[in-house]
Amino acid sequence: MKTVLTIAGSDCSGGAGIQADLKTMLANGVYGMSAVTALTAQNTTGVYGIMEASPEFLAAQLDCVFQDIRPDAVKTGMVGSSGLIRVIGQKLEDYHADNIVVDPVMVSTSGSRLLVEEAMETLKTVLLPLADVITPNIPEAEVLASMKISGGEDMERAAARIHDSFGCAVLCKGGHRVKDADDLLYDGREFVWFRGRHIHNPNTHGTGCTLSSAIASNLAKGMDLKEAVRRAKNYISGALEAGLDLGRGAGPMDHGFAVKGDY
Repeated sequence: MKTVLTIAGSDCSGGAGIQADLKTMLANGVYGMSAVTALTAQNTTGVYGIMEASPEFLAAQLDCVFQDIRPDAVKTGMVGSSGLIRVIGQKLEDYHADNIVVDPVMVSTSGSRLLVEEAMETLKTVLLPLADVITPNIPEAEVLASMKISGGEDMERAAARIHDSFGCAVLCKGGHRVKDADDLLYDGREFVWFRGRHIHNPNTHGTGCTLSSAIASNLAKGMDLKEAVRRAKNYISGALEAGLDLGRGAGPMDHGFAVKGDY
């Protein structure tokens, strides 16, 4: 069985963060492991508290994983401080980590900054250059490319700028800001569009975590990047179409919609 490590924050309500990552990994046929960057008190209506791990304890978690069950792929999500980002970058370099997928949790889809400026710069200089692929949403791509994005041509220009700046492939995720669910992959050679099916489901909590974890799972299984993204997009669509409806706010998806068996 292939193995994948998520380095991210915890969501006690189970819809996002490491909980969504581990569910996604199980559903996609890989063995999931986690290094927790922060505990959060959150549910479908919002985030009510964050308690960050120390850099030293995050380093210990990463050592324990890499020295015993080496991951075939690594996904990073919410990392809230420069100290934690530096630890992650150092450990990924020390262990020569493979198939690194970075979900650069910097800006929410509503435009709210989720990282202080110092941590954002550390993310750019330390972590993004190590990534095989990064998965920014439109507001995050605007920050990384230093430009506004209002449509498909802008997404292509932004993806090219980001690739040129950091040397990694870029999956620029569409959304309500560009009025569709189409995602753009640029690997430095070609632009590949993945057209998303319109699915009427307001319960989209954790979609970014889930997509990046599915991509990492597919890379761990040996797929090339285009196939890894295509299958991850299909998985997300299925999880949304299942129509799970939990909580009083933007609820989670059904990560296990395709899990079959006696148990």
